Amino acid sequence: MEIFLQQIINGLVLGSMYALVALGYTMVYGIINLINFAHGEVLMVGALTRWTVVITLQGSGLPGWMMLGMGLVAAIVVCCLLNFTIEKVAYRPLRSAPRLAPLITAMGMSLLLQTLAMMIWKPTIKSFPILLPNEPIHVFGAVINTVQVLILVATAITLTALMYLVNYTKLGRAMRATAENPRVAGLMGVRPDLVISATFVIGAALAALAGVMWAANYGTASHTMGFLPGLKAFTAAVFGGIGNLAGAMVGGVALGIIEALGSGYIGALTGGVLGSHYQDIFAFVVLILVLTLRPQGLLGERVADRA
Repeated sequence: MEIFLQQIINGLVLGSMYALVALGYTMVYGIINLINFAHGEVLMVGALTRWTVVITLQGSGLPGWMMLGMGLVAAIVVCCLLNFTIEKVAYRPLRSAPRLAPLITAMGMSLLLQTLAMMIWKPTIKSFPILLPNEPIHVFGAVINTVQVLILVATAITLTALMYLVNYTKLGRAMRATAENPRVAGLMGVRPDLVISATFVIGAALAALAGVMWAANYGTASHTMGFLPGLKAFTAAVFGGIGNLAGAMVGGVALGIIEALGSGYIGALTGGVLGSHYQDIFAFVVLILVLTLRPQGLLGERVADRA
C-alpha cells in the first residue's frame, strides 16, 4: 500500500506538469486548429531562463523563495515574448495555407529553438541549487517533499484561474467567439489576431511555469529537455480530448498516474525483464490505444464548427 500511494503521489506531481503543457496545446488547437510542436521547447527555455537567474543571484544573500520567484517571473516574461514572436513570425503568415505547412513549420521551429538554446546555454546539463527546504513529509508511509507540494498547489491554483478566465471574462468570451468563427467575431468587435496572440502568450506562461516546476523537481535542465515532456503533454491533450480544456487537465493527470504506476510495477509484472527506465513507453501505448479505440479522447474533442 505504501508503494501504491507513493506512485500515486509521483503520478499526481508528474501529471500536474503534463496538464499545464497540454493546456497550451489544446488552447491553440481549439482556436486555430494548429498543433504547436515547438511548445515543449518553450518549457525548456523557461527552465533555462530560471537557471540563469538563479545562478546570477546565487551568493547575493537573497532567500531561496525570492530567487525562485524572480526566476519564475523572468521565465514567464521570456517565454511569453518568445511565443508571441513565434506566432507572429512563423504561424500567422500560414493561417490560410494548407494544414501541412504550419505543421512542418512548427517542427522546424522546435529544432531551431533547440539549436539556439544549445548555442546560448551550451550543450551541458545544468544543475540547480536547492532553494527550498527539502525535508521529506511522510503521508501514510509515502514521502512527498516541499517542492512537490508546491507543484500540486501551484497547478491547482493555475488551472482554476485559467478556467475562470476562459469561462467568465471578456477575453475568454473573445477566445470562444474566435474559435467559433473569426470573421463573425471580428464583425462583432473582437480582434481575432489579438485574441490568438493572447492565447499563445497564456500557453507560454503555462509552459514556463511547467518548465520551472520540472527543473525544480528533477534538479537539472538542458537544451533537449523539452522534447519528451512536450510529446507526452501532446499525448495527454489527445488522451483527454484535443481542444477540450477539462480534457487536457484530466488527460495530463491520468497520464502521469498511469506512467508512475507503470514504472512502479512493470518490473514485477514482467518478471524483471523490464525496469522502471521503460516508463516512457506507457505514454505512447496510451496514445496508440486512444487513437485506435476513442480518437475523440476521454471527454471528447471540442473544436467549434466554423461557418
